Amino acid sequence: MSDGKNYEIFVQNLQQALINAEEFMSQKNIEIERNKKIIDNCGIDREFDLYWEYEVAGLTYKTVIECKDYASTISVEKIDALVGKIKDIPDLIPVFATKTGYQSGAKTKAKHNKIELLIVREQKDEDWEDKEGNPLIKQININIQISQPNLINSIKAEVDKGWVEENPHINLEKYIVTPEMQDKVLIEDLDKQMTYSFLELSDKLKLDSSSSGEHLHEEVFLDAYLLIDGIKVKLKKFKIGYTSFEPAFLPIRIDDSKELLGVIEYLSKNSSTAIFKDKIIKNWR
Repeated sequence: MSDGKNYEIFVQNLQQALINAEEFMSQKNIEIERNKKIIDNCGIDREFDLYWEYEVAGLTYKTVIECKDYASTISVEKIDALVGKIKDIPDLIPVFATKTGYQSGAKTKAKHNKIELLIVREQKDEDWEDKEGNPLIKQININIQISQPNLINSIKAEVDKGWVEENPHINLEKYIVTPEMQDKVLIEDLDKQMTYSFLELSDKLKLDSSSSGEHLHEEVFLDAYLLIDGIKVKLKKFKIGYTSFEPAFLPIRIDDSKELLGVIEYLSKNSSTAIFKDKIIKNWR
């Protein structure tokens, strides 16, 4: 048997999490007290491990929990002791909590005196099995693949010489395409009835690259134009140099067993509640 302090704090934290998770209870700003002293009707100080109270419709509801961190099951004498402490304090809701369980006499005595019996414990292997003994999922492993876009390093566009001769007023030096212009310059391929930017082409090339590293891509057109600042320049072909990258992988491990703070078993209801860091699951298993 330990001094019980750590177990009291353990039970307090789980019970506080339950209170905070209930919308009605959380509005009451209830704080669980430890080592609460209450003077009974005989003027005697009675100390309880855990205590909290709240008021509804002018009535005050007071709950006490006695916590026993024993290696063996709770005997009827321990329930007798709690009965003696509360008999001269009216309107208390008594609860008993332990890790291991209760002897049959303790259960009978508690039921006769309307004492709720709890088993409040840390998780165990059986918590991750269903009622038929089949394993439940407690860990999820995910590998996220992150693909980096290709990086265009150079763009060399060759215009149609015949078209240039027919349009001598066009100053082609103004329309030299650079990698910095890849999202502003469009390719209008009339033969294939497609219009796209060099930036969009970069995404398409990602599918064509079989390996990371430096690559060259060349296309020849039958009937296509470069669209630059609203001006059409007939395009014969282009060649681009680009770098493709190996995809990065981001492993994500979700382990619910590390999130499970503890389990409360309610003997009178034959049910249990699991308290996780960020959720409460009633009717656990």
